[in-house]
Amino acid sequence: MLELTSVSSGYHGLEILHEVSLTVGPAEIVAIVGANGAGKSTTLKTIVGEVRVQSGSVRYQDQPVGFGKTHALARRGLMLVPEHRELFGSLTVMENLRMGARARSGRTRFEEDWILGLFPILAERRTQLAETMSGGQQQMLAIARALMSAPELLMLDEPSTGLSPLLTEAVFRAIPAIRDEGVSILIVEQNAGQVLAIADRAYVLESGSVALEGAASELASDDRVRSAYLGG
Repeated sequence: MLELTSVSSGYHGLEILHEVSLTVGPAEIVAIVGANGAGKSTTLKTIVGEVRVQSGSVRYQDQPVGFGKTHALARRGLMLVPEHRELFGSLTVMENLRMGARARSGRTRFEEDWILGLFPILAERRTQLAETMSGGQQQMLAIARALMSAPELLMLDEPSTGLSPLLTEAVFRAIPAIRDEGVSILIVEQNAGQVLAIADRAYVLESGSVALEGAASELASDDRVRSAYLGG
């Protein structure tokens, strides 16, 4: 589904990622973990063409990804849920969802009823304005809106940011259910313990480079990962 090969990228001539290589296979959950400033979010922005590749290559469904082609990728089935969600605050829950459906481009994987069943709170608040919802409810809405586009690859940037433990658990419970519908998922998350528990594979970024990679279960028991990200 996705392949980064020796990718270096950054902003205004400053290199943030240094020869990063990673892959995401069909119906696979892949996690990227690391400290603040490690380059996790930059990796996602590079994949969708918001940050220019300085060297190396990014390929989605075996086609190169171009700089500034975010809208085209959405129509090809690659969706990013950014850290700050970027909802239409003055629109209702249902209006936000129907905006997401505009990028379907003929794909029919998810229907509205299935998505509302995944996040029942959204069904209860169909007519509520997005800007009046809690952070956790907005996160669910952002993911639901992305699902309305029937993605082939869903990327999530720090989905637990600002969420209560209860709502974080609800969001992380939904992610494997989405994967079980055949969607590939690439997730950036600072809560390493929680994301490694649901991921198939993971990459650890340090200072813009891949320091470790492997099965998520193996990384969760690695002494270096436990010491740096899992509290010992």
